[in-house]
Amino acid sequence: MYLGILASHAQAPKTLPVTDSSSYQSRKLKVDEVNMVSAYYHQDGDHSAVTGGNGTENLTDFANTIELQLSNYSKGGRKNTFLFELGVDHYTSASSDKIDPNTISSASRQDTRIYPSLNWTTSNEKTGNALGFTGSYSHEFDYQSFGGGFNLTRTSKNKNTEFDLKLQAFLDTWQVILPIELRPPPYNQSPVGGGRGDKGLRGPLSYAPRNSFSSSFSLSQVINTRLQVLLIAEPSYQHGLLATKYQRDYFTDGSERAENLPDSRYKLPIAARVNYFLDDRYIIRAYYRYYMDNWGIRAHTAELEIPIKLSAFVSVSPFYRYNTQIGTRYFAPYGQHLASDTYYTSDYDLSSLHSNFLGTGIRISPPHGIFGWQSLNTLEIRYGHYIRSTDLTSNILTLNLKFK
Repeated sequence: MYLGILASHAQAPKTLPVTDSSSYQSRKLKVDEVNMVSAYYHQDGDHSAVTGGNGTENLTDFANTIELQLSNYSKGGRKNTFLFELGVDHYTSASSDKIDPNTISSASRQDTRIYPSLNWTTSNEKTGNALGFTGSYSHEFDYQSFGGGFNLTRTSKNKNTEFDLKLQAFLDTWQVILPIELRPPPYNQSPVGGGRGDKGLRGPLSYAPRNSFSSSFSLSQVINTRLQVLLIAEPSYQHGLLATKYQRDYFTDGSERAENLPDSRYKLPIAARVNYFLDDRYIIRAYYRYYMDNWGIRAHTAELEIPIKLSAFVSVSPFYRYNTQIGTRYFAPYGQHLASDTYYTSDYDLSSLHSNFLGTGIRISPPHGIFGWQSLNTLEIRYGHYIRSTDLTSNILTLNLKFK
């Protein structure tokens, strides 16, 4: 896609007048910056939804993303920015292997997700106004997703007020996979030697849509030289197969069924962010979010981060986030669903809970580049530790390299 952009760039004639040469140079597509992000994530717990809310949640994910930003100027002086991103995640999940515990090597135990995206934004640097479009794709073994988006920015004349609008749509198709014991005969028995890629183990293939439509409205205001405020509302809607059919639910009468949830969901997060520049060394960043949906979930999230400038080129950023949640009306622990229930889940992500997430980051940005490499402008490392009241714990380590 990057090569296609370069190939499609119009070339100026060789007889270009001298007076227009600077304009020609400004229209050449150039690389603004490259970001490379790698993250290692590991979690452990004992309330896996795959086994009905009772079983290992051990999971490891290694994610890598490269982000390439290019820009040029049109004849009218507007700036065109192209942002290409390619992400590759590889995960291993002990709980997913329980979909078919008799299979020697389950396709769901480990998988790789690939997700490229491209955004084009045209902006007027004098007014700060901009608009753009995004296209994206994502794929892993049991689903694929096509996405599209639109973004709009409007800025006041004094540049102290900014309004941003983002609209996104994701059209997903995912394979319906049932736990082995809930599949129709003869697919409810694993053949000896069965393994990854044996479609017969899962039965006749069927697919279901899941479409998501989201929006984001944000208003930022510079109050004074020290204080900035941002207000955000992000209503969204989902429709289609929202239940994960390979997740089990157990009932008080001893029966077992695959998870079943409504086929539509409305979400409304409302948030505020405040940045206060205390002095040349300290910044206080505070964040609050309220979340609600039509499944009955209500949640409050508060976060505080304090970047501290240790020197002209080095800073650290300790942070803490607290979350409390009232769970969905459809949740019940292992073996506590009623046989009369229409909708049911034992996924503890949808339960009542509270959590703590704390950690720190270090950012290094020397004037002559990292290790004397001028192009490597910034190195940032962040570590976070997560503790949830449902006995889930996790750790994440992220490395970000910026080239300019």
